[in-house]
Amino acid sequence: MLAEFLYQFKDLFFGFNVFRYITVKSALAAVTALIFALVVGPRIVRFLQDRQIGEEIRTNGPESHQAKKGTPTMGGLIIVISISIGVLLWADLSNIYIFLIFFSTLAMALVGFIDDYLKTIRKMKKGLVSRYKLIGQITLGLLIGSVLYFHPFFEGIHSNTSVPFFKNLEIDFGIIYILVVTFVITGTSNAVNLTDGLDGLATGLAAIAFMAYAGICYVTGNVNFSDYLNIIYLPGSGELTVYCMAVVGAAIGFLWYNTYPAEVFMGDTGSLALGSTLGTVAILIKKELLLIIIGGVFMFEVISVIVQTSYFKYTKKKYGEGRRVFLMAPIHHHFELKGWPESRVVVRFWIIGILLALLSLTTFKTQ
Repeated sequence: MLAEFLYQFKDLFFGFNVFRYITVKSALAAVTALIFALVVGPRIVRFLQDRQIGEEIRTNGPESHQAKKGTPTMGGLIIVISISIGVLLWADLSNIYIFLIFFSTLAMALVGFIDDYLKTIRKMKKGLVSRYKLIGQITLGLLIGSVLYFHPFFEGIHSNTSVPFFKNLEIDFGIIYILVVTFVITGTSNAVNLTDGLDGLATGLAAIAFMAYAGICYVTGNVNFSDYLNIIYLPGSGELTVYCMAVVGAAIGFLWYNTYPAEVFMGDTGSLALGSTLGTVAILIKKELLLIIIGGVFMFEVISVIVQTSYFKYTKKKYGEGRRVFLMAPIHHHFELKGWPESRVVVRFWIIGILLALLSLTTFKTQ
């Protein structure tokens, strides 16, 4: 919005011409979201503290986490508002890619907000019933999947998915693609939500993942770079770079208050919003399978819960008592109980996230 306004004055002063470049708008979106998060963060934290909107720590978690009881939650509002400011100022709001991903962010932020509200303000222990949360995720997935499949803008690539490591290899799912989109959005939003169990863990990993996708969005929307790297070219998708960088800026700004020891937690408001946004950007640029690499830590967190739960049920049925593969799931709690300090677990998971993001670069120009 602001970028378009300033670009109108390019004839009066050539310097305004820079506002047509995605790289410039992306940098401005990141800086704007970061600064806004740093400025508005303390005010939102104080607001939450004054109203005693604090986190309830589960009794079956690590004992060390009981000291966090009462820490302000719903801090995801800082992330969502910061992203919105960065996007509204610097992104092209008429771009269909921006519309879809912005809708995804706000929709799941609303679902997460309702869950946090019920838990922290209405004091309903379980918050939003899991099936209602799942209904929200599935509905969002079906809506975005339907737009991608039926909207004429996406004609020709509406149900395709790129396969990493292979030049110009795509899978056409047909009408089933709507269900694929639903699965990806539901899976990633839940994965980030599960990972948000240590101070700064999900926030830092999200920043790393969105930084990687920002680069991929840029080359996907550039006809020369996409041709050189042998990846699908999607006109207009480069604008998603601006969105991704706004998320990066907002996440880093929030990390200032969320790093150990956290002054505020993002809650479901932030984790569900970040997760659905991550899944949506992967879908929009046809790099869903790349999520397995870039979001590898998120995937591993989900797998650890599935393995733990399945094995416990199996052994309980077979031997009469449930047995565990990990000391505790999700996997980050396993390492905590092995004696790793919380900050060590977080930083080492970040390092793995960075390595996986770099590994994703090897999927391009392989032939």
